[in-house]
Amino acid sequence: MRSWNICLVFLVLLAIPHGASAQQGAAASGKDAQSQEAPSKSGSNITLPPSKENWFALDDLKTGIVPWPPVSVQTDEEPDFVRELIRVHWRPIDEIDLWVIRPKTTNKVPVILYLYNYLDSSDRFRDNGWCKRATADGFAAVGFSAALTDYRFRFRPMKQWFVSELPEALGTTVHDVQLILNYLADREDVDMDRVGMFGMGSGGAVAILAAHIDPRIKALDLLDPWGDWPDWLRDSLAVPQSERSKYLTPEFLKSVSTLDPVDHLAALKTPSLRLQQTLSERLTPKTARERIAVAVPDPSRLVRYENPADLLKAWQVTGLSGWIKQQMLSQNPRKSGDDGPVALH
Repeated sequence: MRSWNICLVFLVLLAIPHGASAQQGAAASGKDAQSQEAPSKSGSNITLPPSKENWFALDDLKTGIVPWPPVSVQTDEEPDFVRELIRVHWRPIDEIDLWVIRPKTTNKVPVILYLYNYLDSSDRFRDNGWCKRATADGFAAVGFSAALTDYRFRFRPMKQWFVSELPEALGTTVHDVQLILNYLADREDVDMDRVGMFGMGSGGAVAILAAHIDPRIKALDLLDPWGDWPDWLRDSLAVPQSERSKYLTPEFLKSVSTLDPVDHLAALKTPSLRLQQTLSERLTPKTARERIAVAVPDPSRLVRYENPADLLKAWQVTGLSGWIKQQMLSQNPRKSGDDGPVALH
């Protein structure tokens, strides 16, 4: 098992109901995209290029990618917010459910992207309590699932999962972040000058890579992000022992060498950044955790908790996403020592 019991700690702490795991079909992987037709906005057809997506060029949004027009699936109007499910699609057999939750206002509002760990589902974005907290103080919240997780795993063989296809999982999801921001830029209800992103676990690794390549992300809040692949793959409890040896081969390590968040974290130009680490968290080995911590550009941006109980206490202080919202609302750079903890969801 891939350390499901370990991750249950975080599921309990988040106190949000999670759905069952995504179906795991045995269809073809679809890595080699074949030419396919899709309707364009004008009603004509567009043809997908036969080339495979370039996962290693994080800013390449053309190779193997052709966006279909977004489709509005449903809209829920609640007393405090409006929740939309938008289906976006830029690859064969990989439709993405994009949850856009907005406060009830006609003004443009700042927006925060939420990307959780690879074991998480998208159920929290359906939860009214989560949505109310996420949109408090006039913020939009946008949630989605990473590649090879949740329902985006259903057309893959069971032997293929986030870590076994790590270059694809990372590169594809970093492309997703940029394409989602492109979609949001076409809307008239979000303020693209105030974009933040929260990433947890594998989602934190993606968030670092996305912020490295996309300057539109102005605030970055990370919780126990993965990284330092040689050490992480060697010692992480997320990796089954039966599979570990194939991830430690020179070929596999080379395939992820340019996608290591540690190498990009130190060079990030993101105006507001915070790295939260839970020292008792077991999916990230101690050696990798220390390398990630050392890579933070400003050591004052590092916040550490001894255990999940301390993390939960910190989350209860300022409310949902309080830190990242504060950064996006502030016109002045944060002062040293202003590291109030943030509550998540």
